[in-house]
Amino acid sequence: MSMTKTTDMTVGSPFKHIIKFVGPTLLGYLFQQFYSMVDTIVVGQYLGKDALAAVGSTGSINFMIIGFCMGTCNGLAIPIAQRFGAKDYKSLRKYLANGIWTAIFFAIIMTTAVCLLCRNILEWMHTPSNIIDDAYSYIFIIFLGIPATYLYNLTSAILRSIGDSKSPVYFLLISSLLNIVLDLILVTPMGVAGPAIATVISQMVSGILCLIYMAKKFEILRFSRSEATVDMHCISILCKMGLPMGLQYSITAIGSIILQTSVNGLGSDAVAAMTAATRLGGFFCCPFDALGTTSATYGGQNVGAGKLDRIGQGLKSCIAIGFCYSILAFIVLFFFGDDLALLFLEKSEGEILDNAHLSLLWSSATYFLLALVNIIRFLIQGLGFSSLAILAGVFEMFARATVGFFLVPALGYVGACMASPLAWLAADIFLIPAYFHVMKTLKNRRLQHFEEAELPQQA
Repeated sequence: MSMTKTTDMTVGSPFKHIIKFVGPTLLGYLFQQFYSMVDTIVVGQYLGKDALAAVGSTGSINFMIIGFCMGTCNGLAIPIAQRFGAKDYKSLRKYLANGIWTAIFFAIIMTTAVCLLCRNILEWMHTPSNIIDDAYSYIFIIFLGIPATYLYNLTSAILRSIGDSKSPVYFLLISSLLNIVLDLILVTPMGVAGPAIATVISQMVSGILCLIYMAKKFEILRFSRSEATVDMHCISILCKMGLPMGLQYSITAIGSIILQTSVNGLGSDAVAAMTAATRLGGFFCCPFDALGTTSATYGGQNVGAGKLDRIGQGLKSCIAIGFCYSILAFIVLFFFGDDLALLFLEKSEGEILDNAHLSLLWSSATYFLLALVNIIRFLIQGLGFSSLAILAGVFEMFARATVGFFLVPALGYVGACMASPLAWLAADIFLIPAYFHVMKTLKNRRLQHFEEAELPQQA
């Protein structure tokens, strides 16, 4: 295999590498958003506001479980990025093989557990009785597709870890178009179950395409039988990277579940408004996710190569891009947010549309806080300090839980709108000092390494 499809981010301009890498990564996240956004649009337009609320009421547990899958896969790819930066391809393949075994184990356990418990979870969340059956039908099928989620996210994370951010996007584009077609075909005869089935099938297709491409085009990823042997040392390192990244989503989602429970208590109209705002917000937040993934790959490759001086340069580039986009997104949502909400709802639903726009304004006004959260958190993870991501998630969880327990009962829907800004602020209060701690630790390790290397020569 030629190395033409990979990108070595340890040399050259950090800003140019980040711009080049973040573009395809952003497209990938946008297409992933199409899965949930198209589902929501089709459900809202074809089945009505109650069906829309049903799908939306599953958002927090969907985020907790599917977010864990995505975070874990990104974490499993970090040792691969570090070994790629160090040009240690034999170890890279060992981590790759053991990452696959680890993902298979997680997929089996999670699919079994959450499918058995999802009805109970919806009941614990006080999902309104008029939407709980549709909510269960939708989320049960999504959870059955957890293996497909692992397949796509692991293969795409592996490709990104060696600098190929474009190929996963091409396959995701194909599956996104397939998802739209299947949504439209299945929604009328099958109700909310139709879009859920479309999502699972489409994601499985994108994962299979990534796997075939990865196996055929990249020789450095073709592990031998000996390299494919289960290695508990490798699995331990992979879990130390993957589990914290997965848990950061799940811990954050605990706060979201508490918040969703409070919103459920406001009635299905409030749930519908928050659903529309969340889906639109997820679409507009894709650049922050892309910047986070880029910073993780950039940090992983450069720490693997021992080039700590480049890490701060990359961080500044990501923050500058994120800040500029935050301003643009706020302007767009300020003037056009209510019109965009019409994608999900009828124009006659005036109060629901107004509430959706209100939620978008609260969030978009503080997008710069989210930019810092994603960039710094993912960078820290790429540098090998994934456990700190859990603590950042704890800060977010407490903020959202506080809103759910106190502000929503006191302020109603407006209180719910304050949840994301407060959660992002809480995470930043932790993450900014954490970044400086990580960099200081890495520099001290490098200094100690140099001193130890010089001791034999002096002797």
